Amino acid sequence: MSQPSAQERRLVRDLVSHYENNRRTFSSFLISLHGQIISSDKLIPHIHSIKSRTKEPSHLEDKLYRKILEDKENNRQFAVTKENLFLKVNDLAGLRILHLNTDQLPLIAKGLAELFEEESYTLFEKPSARTWDDESRVLLSSMGFRIKSRPSKPSFYTSIHYVIKPNKKTQYTCEIQVRTLMEEVWAEVDHTLNYPHKTPILACSEQLAALARATSTCSRLVDSIFRSHKDLSKP
Repeated sequence: MSQPSAQERRLVRDLVSHYENNRRTFSSFLISLHGQIISSDKLIPHIHSIKSRTKEPSHLEDKLYRKILEDKENNRQFAVTKENLFLKVNDLAGLRILHLNTDQLPLIAKGLAELFEEESYTLFEKPSARTWDDESRVLLSSMGFRIKSRPSKPSFYTSIHYVIKPNKKTQYTCEIQVRTLMEEVWAEVDHTLNYPHKTPILACSEQLAALARATSTCSRLVDSIFRSHKDLSKP
């Protein structure tokens, strides 16, 4: 595999430095967005918890190097500059909404749509979902989410993604993820072992696949518990 040139290394250093100099902008926006979400009567009843973070500079550096090498392998020009960095890399600011059961998802989606309209946030791209589970894929497709899949790099990752752009003079984006607590368990373990580089240990990869199936089963069990409670609580 080819290595980045001295010129590409300088470019990456400049891009990371540009982000570091503007990182407070992303932090301030996340604080504002978090406040708007917890103030929403349409959202907060269906949310278990919220997590947010700005991207670590070292993770951005690694991501840019991976993008450079990927573009080289596919004979593409690396097109990230200081002028478009905040739009090309959509997860410099990230907020994650965690909820308990699948039936809350349509209500969260509706609440987010109303919040985006109220605050004049633009959807930078159509909301998407990644899921390995056929039943989840059918549900999310019926809700209008664009299903993303990478057949060449199969994954047990499951989440819904929104990328929004505030109505600000400085152009930047923020990624919002929505997933169940059970999906979060798998994602946190996978992230620890596989990010930014995948674990070379075969046993861990196989165990992560088993964990994904177990958390999917747990999600269905949680859904069943809440549906049973709702049905049996009817007068």
